Amino acid sequence: MTKVRCDWCNNSEIYVKYHDEEWGVPEYDDQKLFEMLVLESFQAGLNWLTILKKRENFKSAFDDFNYEMISKYTEMKISKLLKNEGIIRHRGKIEATVQNARSFMKVQEEFGSFSTFIWSYVDDRPKINSFKNLDQVPTQTELSQRISENLKKRGFKFLGPTTVYAFMQATGLVNDHVIYCFKHKKSA
Repeated sequence: MTKVRCDWCNNSEIYVKYHDEEWGVPEYDDQKLFEMLVLESFQAGLNWLTILKKRENFKSAFDDFNYEMISKYTEMKISKLLKNEGIIRHRGKIEATVQNARSFMKVQEEFGSFSTFIWSYVDDRPKINSFKNLDQVPTQTELSQRISENLKKRGFKFLGPTTVYAFMQATGLVNDHVIYCFKHKKSA
């Protein structure tokens, strides 16, 4: 029997794998949450498939998304990343990743973990939406605007409300699988 999925993922095997195994699944691990913050910030203005295709390159270039290492990147390392054809070579996004690693660790110090901080916005439970089709799925919400504002106050960069909402979808803070998708209730 064929699985019925959200329409956005049906045109690529990479998308199908990501949709079935990650998107909308609650993530609590700080390392994984940081990875998704990095990837989502690089996705801003681009197609998510572009990022997924380069994901392993990003992982290698950014030391397995080790935020402690990234927080210590120097201008020499940034220059090296700007020459890496396997990633998105955008100085602002690369510099934002370094700054975000530092801000991420400050949040960890304050809250014990980034996970505790971010999940508190949804009372530690995924918000399950019931959209009938993709046209109903928002690109940002009042909550993503609030989180984005708080992150900016804490020094985070390239995490506007649309990017934050995509992060929320990716990490399961919200479940935006449409109601006909086999993953709609499974992520709850």
